[in-house]
Amino acid sequence: MNMKTKTELLRMGIKELEDFMDSIGEPRYRGRQVHKWIYKKAVSSFYDMSDLSRDLRTKLDELARISIPRVLKQRASIDGTRKFLMELEDKKRIESVIIPHSRNKDTRYTLCISTQVGCPVGCVFCATGNSGFQRNLEAYEMIGQVLGSERELRKRLKSNENGLITNVVYMGMGEPMLNYDQVIKSIYSLNDPKGINIGQRHITISTSGDVRGINRLAQENLQVTLAISLHACSNELRDRLIPLNRKYPLEELIKSIKQYIRLTNRRVTFEYLLLDGVNNRKEDAEKLITMLKPLLANVNLIPYNEVEGLEFKQPSPQQVNEFYHYLLQAGVNVTLREEKGADIEAACGQLRAGYRK
Repeated sequence: MNMKTKTELLRMGIKELEDFMDSIGEPRYRGRQVHKWIYKKAVSSFYDMSDLSRDLRTKLDELARISIPRVLKQRASIDGTRKFLMELEDKKRIESVIIPHSRNKDTRYTLCISTQVGCPVGCVFCATGNSGFQRNLEAYEMIGQVLGSERELRKRLKSNENGLITNVVYMGMGEPMLNYDQVIKSIYSLNDPKGINIGQRHITISTSGDVRGINRLAQENLQVTLAISLHACSNELRDRLIPLNRKYPLEELIKSIKQYIRLTNRRVTFEYLLLDGVNNRKEDAEKLITMLKPLLANVNLIPYNEVEGLEFKQPSPQQVNEFYHYLLQAGVNVTLREEKGADIEAACGQLRAGYRK
């Protein structure tokens, strides 16, 4: 049986795995055993499942697969951030980034995962957007990034500890809202207390402004964080930076966010990338204050991480601090993101579908 005709077990929860075992003439409890191997130990080879009989392991290998993506290459930053180049079953490649919460030995990690191979939005400052779009990921491929990253992390740390990854952000390659159904499906899988068990409040979905997706998310009754990649406070500039703005202009975007806040009573985070000479002047800060201060919102300022071949530059530290203090003094709830992984091209906007040394 070739890989295409094998049953993908990473799509399944406990009940589905029990049903699968029953369908191949095995006791249902075997499904619970396999589930534990997959979700607690990130094992993808049936031959490593030591509490299964040798005959059952061989049988499962003939009938099924567990497609945790293979880490082809990884790069480590001086700050502890790691970037993984992963290969999917169809040989497509994606990147995921794992970020330590501190420099302590027993620290936990946030994982930035991809939702698409490439990205169709085409933000002009972003390496992913400039690399084109190939396809959407399925929910199990998003879960596979978490399991594959956890497995790789354990190997590097020489640890058998579960739950090293405590936070997941949908901020890697792709626009999550353009793959909405699979993203939501993956969130429920991540949140499963019998599986990976990551709390909804530890999950963030980032969007460049897909209003339809924001409206749908407002109806989901989820406790996840919504992050908006804003980057400009006029339609003229945002049209140039983020082509999706031509479909969903700022007036429509802000209206949908107000409705989201009203329905969920949850704070929204606005990401604002500081581009030198483009959106980092005092008048830009004043527009940002006018637009966002009335909202239940956090503003996350991100000094641009430069991408080879693109024209945009990072403002000076002094300009960044001035912009930050404009917002702070106006009473905006603002944070300045600490740069992580820029030395390995793992920072915001630097992920690609390929790999460069």
